[in-house]
Formats: sequence, C-alpha cells, structure tokens
Amino acid sequence: MDIEARPPQTTQQYVLEQLRRAILTGQLAPGSAIRQDALAEQLGVSRVPIREALKILEGEGQVIYRPRRGYMVAELALEDFLEVYRIRQILEEEAVRRAIERITDEDIQRLQDAHADVVAAGQAGEIIAMAAANRRFHFTLIDAAGMPRLRRFLSILWDASDVYRSLYYSEESNRERVEHEHQGIIDAVRARDTEDLIRRLGEHREGTVATFREFMAKQDT
Repeated sequence: MDIEARPPQTTQQYVLEQLRRAILTGQLAPGSAIRQDALAEQLGVSRVPIREALKILEGEGQVIYRPRRGYMVAELALEDFLEVYRIRQILEEEAVRRAIERITDEDIQRLQDAHADVVAAGQAGEIIAMAAANRRFHFTLIDAAGMPRLRRFLSILWDASDVYRSLYYSEESNRERVEHEHQGIIDAVRARDTEDLIRRLGEHREGTVATFREFMAKQDT
C-alpha cells in the first residue's frame, strides 16, 4: 500500500485516511483481506488505531468482518449496487426538489468551485482528489436542502459505492464526461429548473451504473 506523508492529525485520523485512500484507489481491492499486523507495520502505528479505523469503515459499509477470517474490503454484487443507486435516486430527487427552492448564490458559487476542482483533478488524472471534489460538488446540492437526516442516509450510500466510483474515473473519457455533465447540472441549478436538474442527475448516475455493469460482466467471463 502506498503511504502518503503524515500530516498533523491524530493517529486514528491518519490511519483512517490511508485506508480510505487505499480502498478508493483499488490498492485494497473489493474482497481482499486486510492484514492488521502488516498495516500497522506499514503505517508505523500500533494495532489499536487500525482496529478503531476499521470499525468506522465497517459502520460505513466499506469493510466487513468475518469470524476467524478478520476484516475484508466489502464487495457489492450487481444487485446490491443497483439497489444502492436506486435508493440514491429516490433520496437525491427529494433533496434537489427541496434544494432548488432554497439554494443561494453562495451555494452556486461553491458548486462552481467544486466543479473547477473536479476538472483540475480529472485533467491531472488524480483520482482521489477528483473523487473528493466530486463528492463536495454533489453534497453542496444535498446540503442546500437543509435535511440533515436525509444527508446522513445519502452519505452512507455514497460510502458504500466509493470504490466502484473510482473505477469509473479511471477512464479518461469518463472523466471528461463528468466535467460536461457537471456543467449541465450547474446550468440547471442556475435556471432553477427542477425537472431538468433531476434528468441531468439521473443521466450522471447512469454513467457509473453502466460502467459497473461492464466491470461485473468481465468478472463473470
């Protein structure tokens, strides 16, 4: 696992960030075992913060614990993945209908700023930075709805599919598609056009779904 320089933060935060990064980039692939002793040695920490970070990731659905086998990176079957995205569709549509009535010029500027970061990271091929900026982009819209419980549910769903979203970003053509689709989303927000915004968000999600279908089809051959 590639290790980044350690910034000033708690040991648990550092370990959690490194594990998230490894899962997102595929260094810890879906279904792979997580060896706590090896991780502790790589990160230069004791097993305590490793266990604490894994419990957080387990709560988010990113890792699972198997008795006598330990922790593994969670895998999503196609049906599970489609369920996650279907629930996201339902909840996000509710959020944006509320958000479009409440969104401010400052929110739109934050949306534009996050989009600029997505573009910069995408053009540099920096998948982790692009994923973080993409999440900030979408949650700017969700936060504008002012529905904290709905936001928490959506955050869990996003966590559960992060690793598969990174598969989508690995292709340059997909990164370019994201840039184009985000701009269309911003245009719909500026126009306060709820139905156009919902349509564009649906098309945006479908790109990731189609890529995952292709990925699963290759795994079965």
